[in-house]
Amino acid sequence: MKKLQLSSLAIAAMLATNTNANEEIKKNNIESIEVKGNYLKGYNAHSASGASRLALDIIDIPQSVSVITDTQMSDYQLNDIDTVLDTATGVNVERIETNRTYYTARGFDITNFQIDGVGLPLSSGNNHSGEDTAIYDRIEVIRGANGLMTGVGNPSATINFIRKRPSAENELVLNASLGSWNSNRIALDGSYNFTDDTSIRAVAVTQNSDSYLDRYKTEKDIFYVFLEHQLSENTEISLSHSYSDSKANGNGWGANPLFYTDGSATNYDRATNTSANWTNWDIKKQNTVFEITHIFDNNMQLRGTYSHKSTDEDSELFYVYGTPDKTTELGLLGYASEYDNDDKHDLVDIYLSGDFELFGREHEFVIGTNHSSMEGEEVSLYDYTTGNGFPVIPSLTEWDGNTPKPTFADGRTGSDVTREQNAIYFTARFSLSDDFHLLTGGRQNDWKIKGESYGVTQDANDNIFIPYIGGVYQLTESLVAYASYTETFVSQTQLDINNKVLDAITGKSQEVGFKSQLFNDNFLATVTYFETRQENVARADDNSLPTEVRYIGTKGIESSGIEFDLAGELLPGLQTSIGFTSFNIDVDDDIDANVADYTPEKLLKLAATYSVPKVEGLTVGVNVRWQDDISRSQGFVGEGFTTSGEEIVTQQSAYTLVGLMARYEFNEQISLAINAYNVTDKKYINSLYWAQGYYGAPASYSATITFAL
Repeated sequence: MKKLQLSSLAIAAMLATNTNANEEIKKNNIESIEVKGNYLKGYNAHSASGASRLALDIIDIPQSVSVITDTQMSDYQLNDIDTVLDTATGVNVERIETNRTYYTARGFDITNFQIDGVGLPLSSGNNHSGEDTAIYDRIEVIRGANGLMTGVGNPSATINFIRKRPSAENELVLNASLGSWNSNRIALDGSYNFTDDTSIRAVAVTQNSDSYLDRYKTEKDIFYVFLEHQLSENTEISLSHSYSDSKANGNGWGANPLFYTDGSATNYDRATNTSANWTNWDIKKQNTVFEITHIFDNNMQLRGTYSHKSTDEDSELFYVYGTPDKTTELGLLGYASEYDNDDKHDLVDIYLSGDFELFGREHEFVIGTNHSSMEGEEVSLYDYTTGNGFPVIPSLTEWDGNTPKPTFADGRTGSDVTREQNAIYFTARFSLSDDFHLLTGGRQNDWKIKGESYGVTQDANDNIFIPYIGGVYQLTESLVAYASYTETFVSQTQLDINNKVLDAITGKSQEVGFKSQLFNDNFLATVTYFETRQENVARADDNSLPTEVRYIGTKGIESSGIEFDLAGELLPGLQTSIGFTSFNIDVDDDIDANVADYTPEKLLKLAATYSVPKVEGLTVGVNVRWQDDISRSQGFVGEGFTTSGEEIVTQQSAYTLVGLMARYEFNEQISLAINAYNVTDKKYINSLYWAQGYYGAPASYSATITFAL
């Protein structure tokens, strides 16, 4: 990227990246300038670092990227990862049960979640208890495969959480919220500069809530502190720690049955919850991060990050299974389990970035190395002896969760797995002309997994090179065309007919599109066509023995479609975020034909706020999410019914959810916001990702008062 000639543009670009070393180096007796904080005030984030490590404007990234800013999260009280990703273009949030959620994009599970560009894929592809957003400044969504920064995972998307850091000015913000179902939340966010060289940012949150679901209650406490210090003119270090304690009672494990024995659909009350009254799920997460950044006299930057994450889960769960009779509502059984999970992640990332000259032009590069390791242990216990472990369940229309608590002492099983990744990556952005920039690079991934999970050996080892290439061509001053291609991989542990571990699943993603900055660069529009596929997905080999099933690779899943993403100030005072996705999924029939049915292939996301000019301090807004119809094949009706032999299909018709907000700023220090959710009180099934499901929340409301000191 060419050196920016205007200092104002340089400062803006550096501010957008929110890096630790945002300064001009004191050189030739020029005074050093340090800039802290984040200038983002609306819905248009100008840059995203999670795609390449280069501090590029989004318009210069040859991939489709969305950023949910702090402003948007505040406007609509998007306090957890689920509600944030509900607003992200192309992302579908699969709420399969109360405390476990999957996320998909372009027909594939999202498994890559990073913090400041560093992370290890989720082992099971789902998130327990959600992730509170109070400690994050913004959240980047890089759609498609992210081969440079992750390598491992599906060609779906990467979610990059950018943490809050100390701001330039001392400040303290208190938010207090009250809402439906006795929901209350208090969040304190403060930044303080001890000296010109030392500063701190701290966040504390406490939240409690009942629920529209019977017996379900949650509470959580969050604490975060980020301390940074300027060791010297060119070297900065930081140390941070976050702690999260999330508790749930009456939490679901699984959800409601969706059909009766005659194949007809169930239609329970929205409050129906299959949990027992003694169920609970306690999840503690901690993350400690040390960072060091040094800027050399030639403006090259060396950055190192060490992160240690730990998760401690303790739960007592109750699952309801079976198919009820339509007349009596009977036929269900309970299934109780105690589940504990402990895992530890250690991550080290070191990279060097800077500029270099070649053939009379200036270019950019990044070269780095990454080490990640995870140790995880799960334990599941059951009750086979007291008679309380598998009770008969009455009609769910009368179920109050009252069943004796089992004694969890039988059938101990679980997993003990370690994963390790060592990688070397490089990126170069070549300025081939004033109008054309080529981004190319690759990542050499050495991935190992070892252990056993619920009786299945998990041993696998893959050493794969992941290529990346993309180009951006400036058509006009505000319009660019781009194209890119990259890959990812997922290790497999299944054996083939020759007792060899199958090669890794390879994900490939390619896209072309246009990006345009409009309205004095306050608005960014992106249109994308993408093709994504996975190859070598395991399925049972028809030639293997029933007692020793072996596998072969198949083509897996392919998807292609278009995306529109619009973000920023469309008109003076009108902040907008609009995303539309339409794609088709082609699935190998031997893999999972349901994927193409339960995945919505059309999604529309819209959020807009307007500062009313005639009423100073008043802002109003609307938040809309629409998806097309989905379905799931559930098998066939058994004998004894007039519908015997007919296919059972659960259907969820297309639906729209509408939220509203209004905020009034009494002065610069005090404001009051009112938010309304699902104002049309639409009843819908959250997800058909699994064969069971539960209903989304009815109309609800919250009020938030903010004090800024």
